[in-house]
Amino acid sequence: MNPLAARLARRIVRGGPITVADYMAAALTDPDHGFYQRADPLGSGGDFTTAPEISQLFGELIGAWLIDCWTQSGRPAKVNLVELGPGRGTLMADALRIGRQMPDWLNAIELHLVEINPALRKLQLEALSPYGPQWHDSLGTLPQDGPVMLVANEFFDALPIRQLVFWDGTWRERLVDWTAEAGFFFAISPKPSSLAFLVPAGLFAEQGSLYELSPTVIAVGTEIAQRIAAQGGAALLIDYGKTESGLGESLQAVKAHRMVALLDDPGNADVSAHVDFSVLRRLADDAGARPAGPVTQGEFLNALGIGVRLERLKRDLPTGESDDTAAALDLAVQRLTMPAAMGRLFKALAITCPAIVPAGFVPTAFGPPSS
Repeated sequence: MNPLAARLARRIVRGGPITVADYMAAALTDPDHGFYQRADPLGSGGDFTTAPEISQLFGELIGAWLIDCWTQSGRPAKVNLVELGPGRGTLMADALRIGRQMPDWLNAIELHLVEINPALRKLQLEALSPYGPQWHDSLGTLPQDGPVMLVANEFFDALPIRQLVFWDGTWRERLVDWTAEAGFFFAISPKPSSLAFLVPAGLFAEQGSLYELSPTVIAVGTEIAQRIAAQGGAALLIDYGKTESGLGESLQAVKAHRMVALLDDPGNADVSAHVDFSVLRRLADDAGARPAGPVTQGEFLNALGIGVRLERLKRDLPTGESDDTAAALDLAVQRLTMPAAMGRLFKALAITCPAIVPAGFVPTAFGPPSS
C-alpha cells in the first residue's frame, strides 16, 4: 500500500466511507502524494498527452482566437490573460508567439497561470519567462480589475465529481470504503443524498443507475462566467465530455497511457471524468454572460482554419525535410480533428461578454437565445 492509500485507509477507518469527490481530490491534489504534485506527467514518458503537445497549430489557433476576442472588445490597454492548468506552458507559448505580430496585444496582457504542480511551474517559467507569468493556486487570487481572456484546456475533467446511485427509489451517494480484507471498494450511502435536487428531472432512472455531478465544476464555472459578465472578456473551455446531461459513469484512471483500476493506486494515476458542457453553458447564461457552443474540437479547429495553416506550414518547410515532416504534421492534425481520434470526444465552449462573437462557433452552436 502506497503512502496516500495508507492515509486514506486510516481516514476511512476513523470517519467512515468518503465521497468519490474526496477520494478524487486526494488522489490528484494531496499536498504530499497527489498525482498533480508529482513530476511532469505529460508526454510519451509520462501518463497522458494533451493537444498542445501534439501540434503547435493547436496553440497558435487559440492565440489567434484570443487576439480576435481582444480586438472585438475594443483593444483594451490592459487585459488579464489566464490559463487554467497550463501543463508545460506549450499552449500559451504557441499562442503568444502568434501575438508577436501584434505589439499592442503583447503590451496589454498580464499573464496569470493557475497551477499547483511545482515541476510544471518550472517548465512553464522556462517556456514563458519573457512574458512575466504570475502563478496562482486557484482562481481566487486572480486580479479583480480589467477584462479577462481565459483558456482552460483539459482542466475541468480533473475537478472532483460526486456520484449518485438510484437505489430503492431514491438517489444515494456512491462512497469509497476500505477494509483490510477487501482494500478500497465502492459502497452506497444508506440515506438519500442532499444533492438529489441537482439531477435533471427528465432522466429516467432504474435501480443502479448512476449520475455524475461536480459542485466544484459548478463553483469554478460560475466564477469564470461572473467575472466575464462583470469585467468583460472571453473564456475558451476545451475538454472531453458530453453536450447534454445523462446517466452513466465516466470516471477513469490512467497511468502510463493505459487505463488502470480506479481504486488500486491513489496518487499514482491520473483520475478524470467527462465534463458536462450543458452545465457550463447554463452557468454562463445564469451569470449574464454569453455562451457559444459546445462544438466538437474538430469542428472548432476546422472553422478556425487549421487546414489552411497546415498547408502553409508544409509549404514553408526547408528542402530535404518536407516529406517526413509534412507527414508528421498531417498525422498530428488528423489526431486533433478526426472523429475517431480527439475530434469528436473533445468539445469547445466559449463564454464571452455580449460585445464578442467568438470565432470557431457556427451559428447553430449558439442554441436558443439566452433569456
